[in-house]
Amino acid sequence: MLQAKTIEIIKSTVPVLEVYGEAITSRFYQLLFTKHPELLNIFNHANQKKGRQQAALANAVYAAAANIDKLEMIIPVVKQIAHKHRSLGVKPEHYPVVGENLLEAIKDVLGDAATDEIINAWAEAYGVIADAFIGVERDMYEAAEQQNGGWEGFRAFVVAEKKAESSVITSFYLIPQDGGPIAEFNPGQYVSVRMEIPGEKNTHIRQYSLSDAPGKEHYRISVKKEAGLNSPDGIVSVYLHEGVKAGDVLFLSAPAGDFYLDTESAKPAVLISGGVGLTPMVSMLKTAAEEQPEREMTFIHSAINGQTHALKDEVKKVAEDAENISTYFVYEKPLEDDFGYDQTGYIDEALLRKVLPLNKEAEYYFCGPVPFMKAINHALQELNIKKENIHFEFFGPASDLEKEKVNA
Repeated sequence: MLQAKTIEIIKSTVPVLEVYGEAITSRFYQLLFTKHPELLNIFNHANQKKGRQQAALANAVYAAAANIDKLEMIIPVVKQIAHKHRSLGVKPEHYPVVGENLLEAIKDVLGDAATDEIINAWAEAYGVIADAFIGVERDMYEAAEQQNGGWEGFRAFVVAEKKAESSVITSFYLIPQDGGPIAEFNPGQYVSVRMEIPGEKNTHIRQYSLSDAPGKEHYRISVKKEAGLNSPDGIVSVYLHEGVKAGDVLFLSAPAGDFYLDTESAKPAVLISGGVGLTPMVSMLKTAAEEQPEREMTFIHSAINGQTHALKDEVKKVAEDAENISTYFVYEKPLEDDFGYDQTGYIDEALLRKVLPLNKEAEYYFCGPVPFMKAINHALQELNIKKENIHFEFFGPASDLEKEKVNA
């Protein structure tokens, strides 16, 4: 438990963190990677270069400070981050290193304003927060390893098949090299893929949603080819598309993630996706069709055009074979020979009003690029959907959907 004086001091720093949070976290990562370059084998370099990781950490630090007197309020966030940490291989011994550099970053950015009293209070608070993470992650590591077909760390998987799904998305069917069973997962969860890329100094790790239903002898990931190989976004995805072939080996973490379809619920479910954000949704859709044939499902997907629309035939077949599944496809800029889509433009509030089942108790799941997610979140709020019925997944560090209202 934190002392009352410590809580008071931490709360007093909340306005400062709101202003200087990202400056502090940017300095933190500079210090961390200078002193511990080996940690570059864990962190996503693209998110570092784009500032997304710094912003996400700043938001997390701000939330911890604002709720320091009621830390139970941030437990859902702790669990979400802990899933990422477990899949990346973050261990208890990393936390003292992080704490030391975070405190130094606070001193560097705030200067004389970072008094010994403030630094000591943050050191005490960090210890409590780190212990919470370590405890949650310990349980996750044990569960991942001890489940049937589970494992510790990264396990070798062979690319059994590589299949182009669209002009920009390719699926990889992965089977364990050791021939053993593989862990079950919740539809919507992801795996981390660890790669050694020729010419790259550090290991790269990326999370990819599992795009098939659980219960198979394989895992499937469906990866969008991002910008060119020289772009930080494209280092891994371009290599997967151009450098990895059937028979090659990839190293995977056990499945992780707190974004998944609640298969215990019989409520109608609405799955909304943009671009490659459809990957967890296809897993959810196929699982519901197999396990909950009576459940009402609505699948709404937005793509640029028919060439970029992945897994379309697979989704349509699932819907055709089921009585309670409906699909709706929106193309931003359809090509002349495109067919089988329902509307041109974007998924917006007006479209949702037209196609949704008008059931306030339905569960809503969405995933896609951040601007798309901000637009969908805003639209659902305008439709007065209960916050507890709205579920979403970020690709990469979490962002704040409330800060910006944009079309997608």
